[in-house]
Amino acid sequence: MNIDSIQAMYQASPADVMKEMQSENDDKKTSDFSSVLDSAMKMISETNSYQIKAQNEEIKFALGESSNTHDLAIAQKKANIALQYTVAVRDKFIQAYQEIMNMQI
Repeated sequence: MNIDSIQAMYQASPADVMKEMQSENDDKKTSDFSSVLDSAMKMISETNSYQIKAQNEEIKFALGESSNTHDLAIAQKKANIALQYTVAVRDKFIQAYQEIMNMQI
């Protein structure tokens, strides 16, 4: 039901209004979960890219192509911090999931 005009508002029953509000809430919940999932996937891909950059820096340093230990240390630290953050988010997600599963209905 689309409530665009004042006349339609007067003709709508309370049940119609509740249905409209529920459908709007369902759309919002879906988009909220979708945005959280997209954010998590982006975080995982960023962590992966940091890991790959750190590995590439290690290979360049081992082959003697780079003598700058500063770049190597920065790449390793970024990869380590990103991985720690990703693991912390994963642990919180698992903890929340377990808490929901243990709820009594």
